[in-house]
Amino acid sequence: MAKIIEISSLTEPGIEMFSSLTEAQLRNKVEPQKGIFIAESPKVIQVALNAGYEPVALLCERRHIEGDAKTIIGQCGEIPVYTGNRALLEQLTGYTLTRGVLCGMRRPQERTAIELLQTITETEAPHRQKRIVVIDGVVDTTNIGAIFRSAAALDIDAVLLTRNACDPLNRRAVRVSMGSVFLVPWTWLDNYDTLHDYGFKTAAMALTDQSVSIDNATVASEERLAIIMGTEGDGLPQETINEADYTVRIPMAHGVDSLNVAAAAAVAFWQLRAKE
Repeated sequence: MAKIIEISSLTEPGIEMFSSLTEAQLRNKVEPQKGIFIAESPKVIQVALNAGYEPVALLCERRHIEGDAKTIIGQCGEIPVYTGNRALLEQLTGYTLTRGVLCGMRRPQERTAIELLQTITETEAPHRQKRIVVIDGVVDTTNIGAIFRSAAALDIDAVLLTRNACDPLNRRAVRVSMGSVFLVPWTWLDNYDTLHDYGFKTAAMALTDQSVSIDNATVASEERLAIIMGTEGDGLPQETINEADYTVRIPMAHGVDSLNVAAAAAVAFWQLRAKE
């Protein structure tokens, strides 16, 4: 049974994860196995719990203990549930808790890109086309969350991120994704050659003289395809574009040169979606 702890000050022991620790400190690069991330809102927390993530502590307004958070508290076992009045919690977190509930959760053990690619190519629907996305250098948390939400909705098999991209378990990314970061397998990619080792052709989303339209039949027919999305502004590194098997563009009208990366990802995921 959860332990309800009433807090009356911002210095209460145990609440640091919700207030004073930065995202980098929560992630704990020195000892990743001890890393924490924050999930916000009952719906998002529920998705994480259903996906097997381990809760560490809850923070919620008093009124939610027997309200929106009741079911979640019942699932979390013997963890501390910190509570207080709305004004104090707003001071603590630095913003209004629109959904009233935060949950500190244990970061899962990271798997390698090789382990993830082995899983999706060897054990999951072997006769179905495989589609993954590579997020290269995207640092905006809102865009990361939105890309994950589209990836989950449009049946992308996995998300791989370059090391200079935003952490998908960043608090805002988790919130924007509505918990989709817990539904799609993901990990970090250190070398694009790993994709080719597992039979993936790469499609860089970029505007070049060699770009083919996203409705190109040859691209869509690939059995294993990795769609590479780059950051806004600079886009993908030229080296990544040069080494890709395809360079793909979304045709534009009215002189618009490009879409927001999250919007472009959704279009690409739909157009290039996997087929039997």
